[in-house]
Amino acid sequence: MINIKKSGEPLFHISKRQELAKWKRILFTLAAVALSLIIGAVFCGIVSGNNPVYFFKHLFDGVFKTKRRFWTALRDMALLLGVAMALLPAFKMKFWNLGGNGQILMGALGTIICMKFLGGKMPDAVVNILMILTSIAAGIIWALIPALFKAFFKTNETLFTLMMNYIAVGIVSYFITKYSNSGSNNILPINKANLPVIGNEYLLTIIVVAVITLFMIFYFKFSKHGYEVSVVGESENTARYIGVSVKKVIIRTMALSGAICGIIGLLLVGSIDKTITVSTANNMGFTAIMVAWLANLNPVTMIIAALFITFVDKGMSTVRMQFSLTNNATTNIVLGFIYFFVIAVQFFIAYKINFSKKVVPGSKKSVKVAKNKKENAEHIGEDK
Repeated sequence: MINIKKSGEPLFHISKRQELAKWKRILFTLAAVALSLIIGAVFCGIVSGNNPVYFFKHLFDGVFKTKRRFWTALRDMALLLGVAMALLPAFKMKFWNLGGNGQILMGALGTIICMKFLGGKMPDAVVNILMILTSIAAGIIWALIPALFKAFFKTNETLFTLMMNYIAVGIVSYFITKYSNSGSNNILPINKANLPVIGNEYLLTIIVVAVITLFMIFYFKFSKHGYEVSVVGESENTARYIGVSVKKVIIRTMALSGAICGIIGLLLVGSIDKTITVSTANNMGFTAIMVAWLANLNPVTMIIAALFITFVDKGMSTVRMQFSLTNNATTNIVLGFIYFFVIAVQFFIAYKINFSKKVVPGSKKSVKVAKNKKENAEHIGEDK
């Protein structure tokens, strides 16, 4: 008797899909976003007992209902985009910089020190220049520490930059405690040596981030340094083979990231808050990671991603108020829906699932397959 061993076949396997047309990718992404918002609306409606249809009205009211809300949303979008642009060169190099919050805080600390100790004692223009230089230098120093360890000792940059955030919070907390002037362990807004107002209180931030964004677009498209960052990100061995100094690129790129984060800290303290707290960075260092990822590290697409995330965040503030939801958990859940669906659709855009063709017992195909197997077994027996 001949035993024919049946080979186990997996239910499905994943294979890389042929690249879809750009319009299809955009269409699928928009569909995923729309579906996630619908689910978010239903969720908020169930939790609050309100009509989910009003979710969308309040979402748009949060940004467009008043002129102030619109300008505030643009400014906050610009700040988030600026942090994303700071992380972009590091991520292009596959240096996973999770220290954006700490680098922003150190830039903010450098700014507040100049405002507090030099404001009113020197001309505002001179103090402003010192604020700019100090904030950039502080951001660079804080980014260079993990960069140097990565370049020379191959340390894990993810954990290193993450831990640097907590050290930055501790330093800022110590400064606030030591120089508190309000009786409640915080520093009152400083109205000396503030950054100049251009047009209105929001426009300076928007202009500065617009310049940074244009710079990053040209940096990666036309500059040698931008090309070297991409080469190191693709393969360090290839970079060395063509004569690129990997250590130099790591240090230079992280210095650029830290400088931009320092500028964001400068804007937060010198133009917006006029003071500093341990939450000045407002976790933008982590939110900006999602902006960069959702845009696939494309600086142009990152503008849209930052705009959309800010739109949802601001809109959800109004939804919470109108639906009588008491905390930020609903905002995080709705954003979670969006991230989940966008991540899922990006996976299915890049890959496809191929299900194995299973034979249903009792079907014509099953009978035919069994008959063929029997005939093959008989032929093998005859040959033996």
